[in-house]
Amino acid sequence: MSAVGCVSTPGPPSQPQGADTGLAKLVQCANDGQDAALLNATIQSSAAGADIAIFGTCSLTEPVELRGGRSYHGPGRDGAVLRQADGANLPYLLASDSFVDSADTTGRPVTLRGLSLDGNREGNAGSTTDGIVVRSWQTGLEDLRIRDFSGSGIRITNIGEGGKPTSGTQVNGRIANNFIDDSGVSGVYVEDGGNAVTDWQLLDNWIAGSAGNAIHLENAAGWMVSRNHLYGVGRDGIRANRAHGTTISDNYIEGFGEGAAGDWHGISVSAQGSAGSTIVGNRVFMVKGQQPGSTYRYIHVDSKGDGAALVAVSANVVRGDGSPEGVGLSYTKGGGGGLAVASSGNAVAEVATTLDVGDGVTVGAGS
Repeated sequence: MSAVGCVSTPGPPSQPQGADTGLAKLVQCANDGQDAALLNATIQSSAAGADIAIFGTCSLTEPVELRGGRSYHGPGRDGAVLRQADGANLPYLLASDSFVDSADTTGRPVTLRGLSLDGNREGNAGSTTDGIVVRSWQTGLEDLRIRDFSGSGIRITNIGEGGKPTSGTQVNGRIANNFIDDSGVSGVYVEDGGNAVTDWQLLDNWIAGSAGNAIHLENAAGWMVSRNHLYGVGRDGIRANRAHGTTISDNYIEGFGEGAAGDWHGISVSAQGSAGSTIVGNRVFMVKGQQPGSTYRYIHVDSKGDGAALVAVSANVVRGDGSPEGVGLSYTKGGGGGLAVASSGNAVAEVATTLDVGDGVTVGAGS
């Protein structure tokens, strides 16, 4: 039986650790200090197009470098667990090779599925550790459990580890059907100092217990953020900057701003003055009650950049807890050349202010 076929079986085939069957590579971890070296050696020796199957609990004492043009998978979230070892204090658990090398160009596609990542925060109090750092295009992250990281669970970035940005784009990725739990920063964080990390999909994820923003996109251009369930949110539910052709739809935000006092948003979108974006069919609630001294804007839109931004906000449901600080729909001009909002069919209840429209904003029902 080949390593590829073992995905549907309860355990790996009877082959040695790091077994090589052509393009199929198998790694059986032993939950000891040699696991990281075994994983990295197997990956480094693999050819482009390799499928790397991982079994058991891997105790990682060093980060794992993901070479592009390969897929990495386990038999399921319980069958393959990559766990930061006590005292390792790593900056990240897994990362694209182009990030590690600070390469000039974006890395080749990577696929991860059917794995659990455990940050073991209690055993690594001396570091801020991200779960997966991705600097590659056409990358897929699916059916992963990512838990207990002091940094962000998933970090998509155009910056290399040495601080050098990619010279190209990093587009067309997909993050779907993952459970991201107990992140010290954001559940999903998109870091983009240029205009590289665009046109991704973030679909059908559960993101729980984020100390910062559950979803934080520094560049939301071309992104589709849909059908995610967010809860236990310390700051903003979804923060989407530089929106351009962006879709935020059918998300369930079960409370937000549950950390320190501040100015918090269920969904906050800063729209560029080009193309247009949609905020449709989301459900944004306050379940734990508001904190004194905080301001809560359930859905907030402003504009950034040149020209007038255009956004459709429709068929969303907002329900607060009746506190005096709550604003259901908030539209402000921001730093842009103006903002036009087609706002219709939204249901807003139990907030102090249903609609707040700032100067320089045009609000209508649309055509």
